[in-house]
Parts: sequence; structure tokens; C-alpha cells
Amino acid sequence: MKLPASLIKSPEVTKREKWLGYLLGPAGALLLNAVLATYLNVYYTDVLNLTPLWGGVFLTVFPIVSKIIDAVTNILMGQIIDRTRTKEGKARPWLLLSAVLVPVTGVLLFTVPEGSDTVKALWVMISYNLFYSFAYTIFNMSHGLMVPLSTRDSTARGGLSVFNQITTIMMSGILVALVFPMVIMPAIGADKSKWITLMCVLSIVALPLTLLEYFFTKERITEEIGKAEEENKLTFGQQMKLLFTDRYMRIIYGYFLVTTIGITIKNIGLVYYCNYVLGTYNDGVTQMLVSVIGGIPMGIGIFAVWPLAKRFGKRNVTMAGCALIAVGSLICWLFPTNMVLVLIGQFIKNMGGLPGSYVCLALFADCLDHMEWKSDLRIDGAAMSIYNIIAVAMVGIMTGVFNWMLAKAGYLAPFTSGSIAEAAARLAENGWTAQVALESLKPAADGVLTVALAQPRSVGWVITFAFVGLETFTSVAAFLLLFFLRVEKTIGKEQAEIKARHEAKERN
Repeated sequence: MKLPASLIKSPEVTKREKWLGYLLGPAGALLLNAVLATYLNVYYTDVLNLTPLWGGVFLTVFPIVSKIIDAVTNILMGQIIDRTRTKEGKARPWLLLSAVLVPVTGVLLFTVPEGSDTVKALWVMISYNLFYSFAYTIFNMSHGLMVPLSTRDSTARGGLSVFNQITTIMMSGILVALVFPMVIMPAIGADKSKWITLMCVLSIVALPLTLLEYFFTKERITEEIGKAEEENKLTFGQQMKLLFTDRYMRIIYGYFLVTTIGITIKNIGLVYYCNYVLGTYNDGVTQMLVSVIGGIPMGIGIFAVWPLAKRFGKRNVTMAGCALIAVGSLICWLFPTNMVLVLIGQFIKNMGGLPGSYVCLALFADCLDHMEWKSDLRIDGAAMSIYNIIAVAMVGIMTGVFNWMLAKAGYLAPFTSGSIAEAAARLAENGWTAQVALESLKPAADGVLTVALAQPRSVGWVITFAFVGLETFTSVAAFLLLFFLRVEKTIGKEQAEIKARHEAKERN
């Protein structure tokens, strides 16, 4: 079957490619994923009330088991991409399929039917894996390879990495972190029908935008390698050996691992921290302040990070960022209920997170080029599958760990009520205490009250460690790993040699 042709024809990266293919195109799927990363667990614990299901075992075990499945599908997808042969590239064609699959499975995540606990558990497990292990894996693998396969020009590739990350930051740092806590979450509360409506809208938006990414990207490196080079086929075991015997690939994967652990559990803990430690449930202010002060550096980074990376090196500015993350995290951890100090700490943390956010893919691409220089082989799909396995596995593991800690600490989910009197009766019946006075609660437009409960001290400790404590350690570990990553010293010379090899093969 003939695929629609890319609208990008230039041998050099164009402005249209940057703005439509790398900035706007990925926005829909990345927005949906950002919402899920922050709020899907909240939907499970606060709307579906699955925390006590099977003694707390379900929300602990199912995310971890699901991510094992996800890891397998990432490996399979990496193999499929490396064996895909089309005029439109080996990764881009899969964006077309994901454009349809991501919206459909995104809706299924939230349309959990009413019924027994077993019915709910089965739906959650199936829909979760359809989205993450199937649909989003296809999108994320193909999307993630666009920067490494776009061009061998390090400067142009770095620019695309920045544009790519601007979209991620805009979705998670502006819409999800600002608009949602201020406007959307107070409006939908724990009302299941409103959650479903919201996710249907977000899922539908992802379709046309993902098509933009397909039409306005181009795999120049795939075209450069040519048919002769593509005939080099390695077994899965040979690919893994090639990846993990390369020193720089081991280091960059180690860096991804430790930073992903810290970032993932921080993202999961954000809403809980703002709801129960620093502020009150969906107050519309606390999470907004944390996100605004923490997010300001991300806007600055659009203009500052790449010039700094070109002058001092991508690795060096990322190492400096790790040090800032450790300092900011420690400040927040020492004073978790002091709004001023927490905001200062968040600002410092996010200043430190700039290099990792904006130039990390360009650094990863340098490592891929270095490996190609050493082996004369290119295995982008396999390399990206390991990158994605780290990301998705840690989401599952950290979600399971966080939910296990919540259950063990005695987390109490909020409930909805039709009136103050009804809410007061339920509180008295269970011996619970409302987080704020019932009289001060504002009902939603349909009159439904969402009543949050005062949490045990142990729950507060767990949430605080998740959001501000763990990154103190993971950022130090990342700093130490990057110290040994010196790929930039020779990458220019190595890229020139790779290009000369391909030109010689074409002449022969």
C-alpha cells in the first residue's frame, strides 16, 4: 500500500517542519498523555475508589504487571520499526496508525462500566494495556525517533529537540499544571460522567494533530543510509549486545532510568501533595501556584538552554541542572508545608530541569551516532525501545509503589454527596473528619458536593517523599552518571567519518 507522501521535501530542516511537525503535531497525543500521567491515578483512587480493592493489592500489582506487558510490546515495536521499509521511512508510517488508535483507547480508559469489583478491575486492566502497551507505544516509539532520524546536523537536530520539548512543556507545564487545577478539576470533582466527557474531547483533538506530525516530518538519516545499509539485519540478541556493550549507551540509559524514577513519582504525587500537604482538595490555587512558579523556568529555557548547551556542552549544562534539582528538592523536603519556601525550591528545581527537558534527545542522538561510528550499524528502533521501556516500566513500578504506600499509610479517598446533611451523616457513620468545614464547600453546577477527608500523618509523609523527597537522591545519581558521558568530545569527527562511509558505498 502506498503511503501519503511527506510534505517536507527539503534536504535541510525547514521552519515549517519545526513549527508544524515538531511543535504543533505532537501536541494532541502529548496533552492526552500528560493528563493521564497526572490524573489517571487520581481517577482510579478518587473517582472509582479502587484503593481498597482486594486489600490494596490491585492498584499496587496491576500497574507493574501492565508495564511488563508494555516492555514486551516496546521491544516488539522496536523490531518492527527496524524492519519497516517504506519510501516514507521506518518510523513515520506508524504515526498514521497511532493517530486513530490513541484517541479510541484513550476514551476506553475512562468509560469503566458500573458493576462488580471484578468487572471494574478487568475493564481497567484491559483498557490500560490497550492504551499504553499498544496504542501509545506505537505513537511514542515513532514520535521519539523523529529527532534522531531527522538529520545528522547536530545544530539543526538540537533545535528540533528544543521544539519537540517545548510542546511537552506546554502541555504538561501550562495546560495540565495550570488550567486543570484552576478551572477543570474544581468543576469536575469526583463526577465520573464529567471525567468521561473531558477525556473524549482530549482524545478527539489528538487525531488531526498527530496527522500533522506525520505530514510535516522527514527521515533524512533513513534516506541517507540507503537500501544497501538497510539490508544489515541483526537478531534481537545481537542488537542488545551492540547497545549494552557501548559505554555511552549504558550511561545514557542509566541517566534516563534514575531521572525517570524521580520525575515519575513526583508527577504522581503532585496532585496529592497540593491537595493534602500544602493546600486543600482542589482549591484551585495551591497547585496553580506550585505549577506557575515551577513552570516559569521552562518558558525561560526556550531561549536560554540551547545557546548554553552550544557554548558549554549538552552534558555540562545537564550536570549543572542535576545539581540545582538536588538543592531545590532538599529545600522543599525540609519545609514541605511552607508555601514560600516550597515555591522557591520548585523554581530552583525547574531551573535545573531545563537541560534534561530540552537537549536530552539531542544527547541521545549523539550516542546513537557514536555507536554507528563504532559498529557501522544503525538500530534506532531497538535503541528507542529500551529508552521507552525505561520510561513505561518506571511509570508502572512507581505507580504501584506509590499506591502501595498510600494503602499501607491509610489513604482515605474523597466522596460525593447530594447535601451537607447527607455528607455529615456519612462522616459520622465512618468516623471520618472532613478536610475543611462542610459549610465552606462549594457544590458543582449540578449541586454535587465533593468531600475530601483529613488524612493520617503517615499519608502526608508518603506524599511529601514522593513529590519532593526522592528527587534529592535521583538527581545526585544522574549527576554522577553524566560525569562519565564524554561523547561530545569526538562526535563531530565521527559524524564526518560516517558521512564519508555512506558516500563511498553509494559510489561503489
